This record gives sequence, structure tokens and C-alpha cells, in this order.
Amino acid sequence: MSERRIVLHYPRTLIDQPIVSTLVKKFDLTVNILRASILPDQEGVMVVGLEGTEENVEKGVAWVEEQGVRVQALSVDVVRDDEVCTQCGHCIVVCPTGALRIDDHESQYVIFDTDECIACELCVAACPPRAMKVRL
Repeated sequence: MSERRIVLHYPRTLIDQPIVSTLVKKFDLTVNILRASILPDQEGVMVVGLEGTEENVEKGVAWVEEQGVRVQALSVDVVRDDEVCTQCGHCIVVCPTGALRIDDHESQYVIFDTDECIACELCVAACPPRAMKVRL
């Protein structure tokens, strides 16, 4: 199985087209919508995780591009500088996916699960000691 995170930039003319459902049906892909901003008469942006065979992921991405959707690799990662982190937990409150969470109530250690992170960057602004950073 192959997994890839990409950003889809929909032109406003394609907002009402069934792009995601076609990826699921025609290319047998699991599509996880990580973040989306799609409004009528505006460009839409969607961050998705695609999972399937390498061949189907490649074919699905190529098909999306043929439809007129600009595809961009998710090129930023959010990282934590463990030497700077004070384990204050401010990041946990704003994390929409649970990528940042408390290990257990005794230790109060903040876990950062990078596989769950969607690079929304909310934790970066919320972090008082600036331990959370964007890596390009």
C-alpha cells in the first residue's frame, strides 16, 4: 500500500464535480480529507491523504490533474523542538486531529503523533515557547 498527502487546488468551475468520489470508485483509493476550504464561486483548496496501491495512487493523481485540478505535494511539516517544549499543553487544545495529546494524566507528557498531523499550523501560533515550527 502507498500513502500520499497532497493539496488539491480546485478552480471555481470544478467545485461541483465529484472528484473525491471518483477517486474512491474508479481508482479504489481511500481518501482522507484532512483540511478543506471550498466556497461557491471561489477556488477551493483541499488537503487529502490518498491510500491505495502505488499504481492506483499515480493514476488517480494523474486523472485529477487531467480534470483541471492543480495538485501540489504537501510540502510543509510541523515539527516540535523537544528541547524547547515545556509540556504546557497549549497545543493540545487547538489540535483538530488529536496529533497532539496528553500521554496519561500522571506524566502529563505531550505526545506529538506526526502521522496524525495535517500541517494546519494551529499549534504553531498556540505554542508559548515556540517549540512547534513549520519545516518547509
